Amino acid sequence: MNIASLCHREVVAVPATASLPQVAARMSQEHVGSVVVVSAEDPPRVTGILTDRDLALDVVGSGQSGSNLSAGDLARKSLAAVPGSASLQEATAAMEKAGVRRLLVVDEAGRVVGLVAAEDLMAAISDELAHLARALRGGIEREKSERKPNSVPAGPRPVFPAFGTGSK
Repeated sequence: MNIASLCHREVVAVPATASLPQVAARMSQEHVGSVVVVSAEDPPRVTGILTDRDLALDVVGSGQSGSNLSAGDLARKSLAAVPGSASLQEATAAMEKAGVRRLLVVDEAGRVVGLVAAEDLMAAISDELAHLARALRGGIEREKSERKPNSVPAGPRPVFPAFGTGSK
């Protein structure tokens, strides 16, 4: 599985000049927790990522109104990216190294083609673990159907006292 396969929706971008109320309204409208902040150049260049957590902690949590700040003022400039061909392991390693919860996903030319969040990776890893659990259960069922029971009895089943009732 590659990371590009986890990018299910378009990246939501806002200009660096957008006001924070505009950014929050866009996040609400698009039902996303982060936006990519872009320059006014043509074509636009990604200059940062702004998250709902940034808005909550850096603006609301510090008692600011945010009315004098723009998306470009608040956006995290240290960007972390992985190629679309990256594996789950490569993406989690990149997140760990950069200390981020979101990664830009780029194509061979370095263009942003998606954004992947930690919860996307957790869901993919959970799916892989669920497949493994089903494979293990299937193996036990196959073994039960293919192997004959032993003709030698296993012996009496041991009985243990209830926890905490052993003699001292």
